[in-house]
Amino acid sequence: MISNFFSKSKPIHYIVVSVILLLVFILARLKLFSLDFHLVIFTEQVGLFIVAMFSVFVLDFLVSRNSLTKKNSYNIFLFVLYFAILPQTTLQTNLLFANFFVLLALRRIISLRSQKEIKKKLFDASIWIAIATLFYFWSILFFVLIFAALLVYVITDIKNYLIPVVGVAAVAIIAVSYFIIIDKDIVTYVKGLLYYSLDFTPLNSKRIIIGATLLLSFGLWSLFYYIKNIKSQMKSYRPSFKLIILSAIIGLAILAIAPSKNGSEFIFLFAPLSIIMTNYIEVIKEKWFKETLLWVLVLTPIGLLML
Repeated sequence: MISNFFSKSKPIHYIVVSVILLLVFILARLKLFSLDFHLVIFTEQVGLFIVAMFSVFVLDFLVSRNSLTKKNSYNIFLFVLYFAILPQTTLQTNLLFANFFVLLALRRIISLRSQKEIKKKLFDASIWIAIATLFYFWSILFFVLIFAALLVYVITDIKNYLIPVVGVAAVAIIAVSYFIIIDKDIVTYVKGLLYYSLDFTPLNSKRIIIGATLLLSFGLWSLFYYIKNIKSQMKSYRPSFKLIILSAIIGLAILAIAPSKNGSEFIFLFAPLSIIMTNYIEVIKEKWFKETLLWVLVLTPIGLLML
């Protein structure tokens, strides 16, 4: 049974989710490999797979280190299943890198709970989000998380509010220097970043509609239990759970304004939704219902392949 298998954190779970993620990558790229396969493309795709796997490890570290769920592997299992449900998220290089750096930033932001090395964590988080922004501009919205964390963790020293600005400036200076070296027009580049779109017609395909509907409906249903569960958490941990909700809201905002909608922008929802849904799975008492829920998520990508 799937629920029993992932109910406790074990090393074998990393192998299982790695195999699932590898299958998703291969199936999503069958057409690419059949049309034009050579060593350079293969190396690039291996690199992207490694980035996706590191994202899994960062998420697991973030969750376990900050006790955002109980000691199980549901979160990484769900995270990888979301890739399977919306495999187009694995095809966009920029978004895979952006999401990875956002996860690194989220790890540092949530760790502010300890009230230790605050300035270093703020600087690191701002650096990671700034780098993510270079890959995908609308990742810039995750800067809201930094200032939200300062508020919910009651970090009042005004100097700490200036540190993210310093981190952004450091990355900006390096980026501008690079553009100067390669003789790229910075003004034109910046103007191109500000595009957005509220047109959702590009998402009008059966696979995306079914996958997105499943993801968002399960996520919304789990959110009600997640919010209720926050009250039962230790007072010092509650702000961390609230930041995860804010992270999901930012992911939805990016989905709404993404200039080029092809389904890959859902990737920013994967981490917060996997945490939210894991909390829900943990409180389900009926084993048959928990098992059914997980099997629906497992079988959905298989069914979508037949469309």
